[in-house]
Amino acid sequence: MLNLIRSVVHALWMAVTVIPWAIIMLVASIRIRGVPLYWMAVMWLASAMKGLRAICGVEWRVTGMENLPVGRTSPAILLVKHQSTLETFLMPVLMPHPLAYVFKKELLYVPFFGWAMARLDMIHIDRSQRTQAFNKVVQQGQKLLDQGIWIIMFPEGTRIPRGQKGTYKSGGTRLAVATGAPVIPIAVTSAKCWERKAFIKRPGIVDVSIGQPIPSAGRDPEDLMREVEHWIESEMHRLDPDAYKSTVH
Repeated sequence: MLNLIRSVVHALWMAVTVIPWAIIMLVASIRIRGVPLYWMAVMWLASAMKGLRAICGVEWRVTGMENLPVGRTSPAILLVKHQSTLETFLMPVLMPHPLAYVFKKELLYVPFFGWAMARLDMIHIDRSQRTQAFNKVVQQGQKLLDQGIWIIMFPEGTRIPRGQKGTYKSGGTRLAVATGAPVIPIAVTSAKCWERKAFIKRPGIVDVSIGQPIPSAGRDPEDLMREVEHWIESEMHRLDPDAYKSTVH
């Protein structure tokens, strides 16, 4: 019951703050665009995460920050384990570079949140036009990477229940090979505290493990994704062994 009350309070906190913040961003976007507007958006994400910590008792522990590329325009494509909404909010707060998410264009129609996202440098695609969609990802991705904006993708495509593995799709590694950017595998145990599609959050510690950059030059995208998958899933077993007791890795 206590976790339910805390989760309701946190949801109200996000609902109450996102509307005025989105309006501020929409007004600000008349004169401010690009990276400065992005960091304005991250301020709201940071407030949502601070609220998650203060209200719901969810902490996060990060290892491997030293593995991130150094340099203002050093490119990177982050390939992240996806278990809940938590990592969607947390990654921009953690990363030293602006991030561009690759997502379906329908999210732009979500009131306030989607409208504000539409003013940022993100890559929104039409999944019904697969070939054209990927060409758009490569074209926009290269432009953003050249500016020092990192691309973030969830290779499983959707949130996966704790202790399970989704199908790793090679879109992220195809983009990496096409642009020459290294991939950064990231494991996240978010479902320990915030399960997929769940409303109730539980107190605890979410581990975020950032792997070493994997060069993409001359690689086969499918082979590269298998390497990413192996690293992420092995790391998930190490970070959250209780979730995998009934599975063989």
